[in-house]
Amino acid sequence: MRAIISTSPDAAGLVLDDIAAPSPGPGEILIKVAAAGVNRPDVLQRRGLYPPPAGASDRLGLEVAGRVDALGPGVSSWRPGQAVCALVNGGGYAECVVARADQVLPVPANFSYLQAAALPESFFTVWHNVFQRGGLGRGELLLVHGGASGIGTTAVQLASACGVRVFATTRSAAKCPAIEALGAERAIDVMSEDYVEILRGAGGADVILDMVGGDYIARNFRAAAADARIVNIAYLAGSKMTLDLLPVMLKRLTLTGSTLRSQTDEVKAAIAQQLHAQVWPMLSRGELAPVIAAHFPLAEAARAHQFMESDEHIGKIVLAVEDMA
Repeated sequence: MRAIISTSPDAAGLVLDDIAAPSPGPGEILIKVAAAGVNRPDVLQRRGLYPPPAGASDRLGLEVAGRVDALGPGVSSWRPGQAVCALVNGGGYAECVVARADQVLPVPANFSYLQAAALPESFFTVWHNVFQRGGLGRGELLLVHGGASGIGTTAVQLASACGVRVFATTRSAAKCPAIEALGAERAIDVMSEDYVEILRGAGGADVILDMVGGDYIARNFRAAAADARIVNIAYLAGSKMTLDLLPVMLKRLTLTGSTLRSQTDEVKAAIAQQLHAQVWPMLSRGELAPVIAAHFPLAEAARAHQFMESDEHIGKIVLAVEDMA
């Protein structure tokens, strides 16, 4: 099969090659890939900053959409030919990939494969961190840092659809209208506005989803309401700094965080079950849809990474692998 391999830390080192196709093992299915999502962890892994966990594929690609091609031993929940999307533990930038059957979901009604490939990584991440770990509830206020990213646009839409007030930050004033069009009550350009003062004026954030880190960590304490939950999923601006933790005590703050790829298969299967029951109906009804910034042919994975690194995109970037229309 054709697949993208990484030959150097630079985006230009992503090249198309012919490699052996995988075979599904017990509890797995083989997916013939139509499209694959491009995510920030892919960029970090390419640079050598996000090594895959033990036992995971060392090739890039954490989410795909396509058709079931073959079933491994013990799998009865899927059948060949079904249209699916899946969270995978690497190797998604390819014509075929193996996925655990319990981390596979059906393509929502009326969704293209390009749209479906943009779902798993973002929706698994947002559901687990905002709703499970953060305990976000109807009527609360969510602050999303990086509101124009794939994770950010998903969090804004999903929280808004669940009856939550959403504020989101961005480093570009030009992106603010798009974020607000997705349901955010207020998009904040941090280059010209102080998100701490804006959130304090709104009563404080009950949940904060932060993928920036750096000086945002201490500032989040100030932007948080009493009993708030602050969830870190990345530290793009750094994870080490000197902090005054007194606000954590005075406001009774909860600090938590996670990475998705290192979670156990059982945890990811449980997330998939909840998404299927609670979120997939919303997608099929057209209440939510991923924002696709751009898509590129599989052979142009390098361009896709360069576009992500430019930070000019709003939403997800997808690789088109094969036309299955």
